[in-house]
Amino acid sequence: MRILRTFTALTLLAALSLPITGCMPTVGRAFPVYKIRQIEIDKTTKTEVRQMFGDPWRTGLENGKRTWTYGEYGVKISRDLVIRFDDEDVVKTYSFSSSLAEDENL
Repeated sequence: MRILRTFTALTLLAALSLPITGCMPTVGRAFPVYKIRQIEIDKTTKTEVRQMFGDPWRTGLENGKRTWTYGEYGVKISRDLVIRFDDEDVVKTYSFSSSLAEDENL
């Protein structure tokens, strides 16, 4: 009987932990990674970036320059595209990071 109670308790504990680890929400939203190659430094405008990727997930300032971030962060995936614009709303620099091996060949 004691073994049965221990087994039942362990089974219940395992079942309760599945939703916690298996269904973690994704923060941010997916964006078309394949379009990153279309970004051209000192040429692509903020309007063109919005056409390619939609509205940014997050906006901010870095060294006084406007930044847009497109990000998707979850248990199995982490992607981050940060685009920095100059005073004329043209891409000055950008960076892309990913936890997925298939994104290495952009």
